Amino acid sequence: MWTESPLLRDAGAAVLTGAAALAVLRVWEEVGNRALLDQKLCRKLVHISAGLVYFLMWPLFSADDVYAPFLAAIVIALNIVKVILIGLGVVKDEGVVNSMTRHGDHRELLKGPLYYACAIALTTVVFWRTSPISIAVICNLCAGDGVADIVGRRLGHAKLPHNRDKSYAGSVAMFFAGFVASILFMCYFHLFGFVDELSWAVVGAFGATSLAAAVVESLPVSTSLDDNLTVPVASALVGALAFYFVGGAGNLCCGGNGGVSAFDEVAVLALAGSSY
Repeated sequence: MWTESPLLRDAGAAVLTGAAALAVLRVWEEVGNRALLDQKLCRKLVHISAGLVYFLMWPLFSADDVYAPFLAAIVIALNIVKVILIGLGVVKDEGVVNSMTRHGDHRELLKGPLYYACAIALTTVVFWRTSPISIAVICNLCAGDGVADIVGRRLGHAKLPHNRDKSYAGSVAMFFAGFVASILFMCYFHLFGFVDELSWAVVGAFGATSLAAAVVESLPVSTSLDDNLTVPVASALVGALAFYFVGGAGNLCCGGNGGVSAFDEVAVLALAGSSY
């Protein structure tokens, strides 16, 4: 490795992650500025790709640094600040507005896009890469919800009886996209040793979580609030139950050090420092 310090390695990983996320956003901003794609389609492609590319970079971070999830989350935190400033009108950026909003109104950034970024940041800090819940939340939010909108707009002629804004095609697409993405990322993190076990029980837990997320996304409450808020909450709650029952309760939060979370380790370090 280029340095023996896990903290320095993770700082470098955070820079690379930020560069990758920025590159993805810049591509879609240019697409939005040039009107190369329909604005709603461009918005959902940002929704799918930004979170998943960020997620792909997690193996760059070291396994022995308690601050790794916090450094990774800095990338999202900076984007949250940017979204808020543009949403409030303090900063002007037509590329961001065109690629992330439905109607080209900068104030829309303070709703769905802000919820999206906050959900991913919290998932990073709370669950990190050793928890299957992080996979379920980010895959259902990014892949599932993103594909649901794209498919629903094109094939969603048959509407759901309990929510005329949603369709059967969109809900089915959300389930399959979130589920397949979860399985692929489970295998991806298994290659790096972050997921200990690959089993049909775990696959079933991901399926149950994606199904619950698709059902919640179809409800009127997701329309009145925002599915960028309801989908991650549902994925986290149902995922916690599902993985508990398949025997993954010992690794539901980030850390992987005997089930001790990053919050606990930071607290221990702080208390140890205060004793000198």
